[in-house]
Amino acid sequence: MPQPLSAKESSLFRQVIRNYEDKQYKKGIKAAEQILKKNPKHGDTLAMKALIMNSLGKTDEAFALAKVALQCDMKSHICWHVYGLLYRAVKNFEEAIKAYKFALRLEPESPQIARDLALLQIQMRDYQGYVTSRRAMLQPKPHIRQNWTALAVALHLSGELSEAEHVLTAYEESLKNPPSKSDFENSEAVMYKNSLIAEQGHIQQAYDHLKSAGKQNLDRLARLELEAQYLVQLDRNEEAAKIYRNLLDRNSEYKKYYDGLVSALSIKPTDHEALMAIYNEYADKYPRCDAARRLPLDFLEGNDFEEAANKYLTRMLDKGVPSTFANLKRLYSDSSKLTVLPKLVHKYIEHKESNNEGDEVVKVNGDTSKGASAAYYFLAQHYNYHLSRDLEKAIEFADRALMLEPTSVDIQMTRARIWKHYGNPIKASEIMEQARTLDTRDRHINTKAAKYYLKNDDNEAALKIMGMFTRPETVGGPLADLHDMQCMWFITEDGNSYARQGKLGLALKRFTTIHNIFDVWQEDQFDFHSFSLRKGQIRAYIDMIRWEDCLREHPFYSNAALSAIEIYLKIHDKPLPNGTNGIGEESAEDIVEKKRAAKKARKEAQKAERDALAKKNEANKLVKDADGEPKKKDDDPDGVKLAATTEPMTDAMKFLTPLLQFSPKSIDAQIAGFEVYIRRSMPQLPYHDIPELIGFSEKYLLALKCLIAASALDREHPKIHEQIVRFKLAIDEDSKTLPSQSQDAIKSEFTLLSGSDTTAFNNAYLSKNKDNIKATISGFKVRRTLSPKSASEVEKSIVKLVNGDFITFDEAKEGLELLKSWKSGQAEAFKASAADKWPKALAFACKESSLPVR
Repeated sequence: MPQPLSAKESSLFRQVIRNYEDKQYKKGIKAAEQILKKNPKHGDTLAMKALIMNSLGKTDEAFALAKVALQCDMKSHICWHVYGLLYRAVKNFEEAIKAYKFALRLEPESPQIARDLALLQIQMRDYQGYVTSRRAMLQPKPHIRQNWTALAVALHLSGELSEAEHVLTAYEESLKNPPSKSDFENSEAVMYKNSLIAEQGHIQQAYDHLKSAGKQNLDRLARLELEAQYLVQLDRNEEAAKIYRNLLDRNSEYKKYYDGLVSALSIKPTDHEALMAIYNEYADKYPRCDAARRLPLDFLEGNDFEEAANKYLTRMLDKGVPSTFANLKRLYSDSSKLTVLPKLVHKYIEHKESNNEGDEVVKVNGDTSKGASAAYYFLAQHYNYHLSRDLEKAIEFADRALMLEPTSVDIQMTRARIWKHYGNPIKASEIMEQARTLDTRDRHINTKAAKYYLKNDDNEAALKIMGMFTRPETVGGPLADLHDMQCMWFITEDGNSYARQGKLGLALKRFTTIHNIFDVWQEDQFDFHSFSLRKGQIRAYIDMIRWEDCLREHPFYSNAALSAIEIYLKIHDKPLPNGTNGIGEESAEDIVEKKRAAKKARKEAQKAERDALAKKNEANKLVKDADGEPKKKDDDPDGVKLAATTEPMTDAMKFLTPLLQFSPKSIDAQIAGFEVYIRRSMPQLPYHDIPELIGFSEKYLLALKCLIAASALDREHPKIHEQIVRFKLAIDEDSKTLPSQSQDAIKSEFTLLSGSDTTAFNNAYLSKNKDNIKATISGFKVRRTLSPKSASEVEKSIVKLVNGDFITFDEAKEGLELLKSWKSGQAEAFKASAADKWPKALAFACKESSLPVR
């Protein structure tokens, strides 16, 4: 039980609580110390002092003091509650929940503890526990609508839709007076209840509810959309069509409304005449409407498509719309449309030139014709596009467009992209810089210029440009501000650049920052669990919960995670002497240089440790940012400690686990999983999916699990082909040490290798994928592994690939890197052949001195 205090000290204790709530931390500590002078073992006061110290950034001292408070008074709900708050502050939600539950046992009637417990349960997606907590919170305060809504949300998320609907109905029936029409919270609750009814499949009931309770709903647009949707599902198409026409009058650019109207009118996708009647109607009704003219191009074919596309292109090019190609490029998936569109643009140019008596440069009232420059610009983008790539023509038309509009930022940007596809990042960044100088206040072109500098590995120039848009007073400069603003595209590109340069520490630092940003996003939802209920934004809250559940599927995370895993794999495979890690094949000079670097890295790591120790002894002093908020100082700004890891596979798991958990359909994630698990000796993931392999080595078990998952996604993927053979060789090598039960189990599961002859399996793969360069290279790699004597023959075969018709620039780069990794004498021959095929690409330049100076 809490220790009793005198009246004066009880007043001081209440003052401590008020000081904490008002963020008057110094006063709170002073008042707490006054109590502790007479009652040094008063647990509640010690706990409150610990809570205040944690707010001051003294986390370690706060935890130590909280443990002392518990030792002084194990049965104080305040001590346990504070202990939970401290764990919550350091994001250890599992331990915080345990502390809250213990506090709630001691004080079952505490609304504050119950609320804190409920918020953590929904944060951790403990839906059943959340339902229990919300039921308990509803009982003492049934007059508060928020408690009823929260219980309905808990039931909804746990899958009990009918119970959730019943809870909302029970509250509505308990009201003596109906809510006012302007009650926003009631309006949202009505729409939320309607969504629950519809989600159960009761469409007629949902429609009736929408027409009655939702009739005066404040979100009129959502009500109309739902009403039209329900009517279509109920086969009341005439009424639905009427509503969709009203919606199109509100927004004639929204494709969803056109699709809804087509569905309501029961028009078949093949009935192009009826479809065109609808689109022509709205094109005539709204002359400035683009969707009614663009959407028919998706389904029209043949002459009808050519006629409609010609009208659309003429209209857009006459206006000089720069985004015309971007609006049409999705049509290129149809080969016939890919052929028609550039022909129409060429005809447009011929028509313009004939009207101008054959002159290429067209003038209208002394000004450059928008139509001609827009047409040239369209063709430049067309020939730069990967499905229709002809870079020589692309640069030709870009130059023509630039002659007509020399100050066009868009045309200069496209020229830079063309040079990027040529394989010349230096030239590309120079042209993008020229484009930037045309409009230095435009953030878009500035960020593009910075991105191209990063692709050229000029990190300082990129950061200088980005510094134009950051706060100069930020502690740590522009880079720190970009991190604070979570500018992930820059951080990712910066990391990729450092990875290319071999600066693994800095690269890992950037990719770890991306990982931490997603952790912050995961944690930031915590405040919305109470905010959304308080403001009545239930539908948006449910959407946020579902979005957070698939947060790690975002490309920003997956790209950064895969890059980080790749670096850790390199560190694992090629550790350098003295515990410092690096990449690449090493000559004698490289070894000497890297030993120097290793020595420097050790000194930097030791200095960082000394600085960290000194900082800890400085009474936890914190740096303050531009807003005066405390900010922790980074003790490893260059990633030295990250690159010097002695357990790279364990560190890689931090990135891999979310990938496999939230992106199981990503073949790249499964491939990365195999590479990590096959190198690990003690994996830490469960293996419930293949229970018959429990007796088998976990190392091979989890690698096989990823291999099976990846092969189910794409059996012919080059990397999977390599991994199948590598897995077979690995288990054959360890066959003597594996128990017989494990060998029998793996034989039953590992059916990817047809037969037991790996050489025949590889030859069959090569024969099947003759026109696939990546698959061919993969097959050659496997052949060299299976038969080291054939190394010379394999290397010559790879050189021959350069002269093929199917090889791309990226595939040629991959082939060259492979030969270099083998230290092959054929690398120079490969480079010479590639240089003839891609003369503008710097990757195949024969002499380093021939490269342009940056």
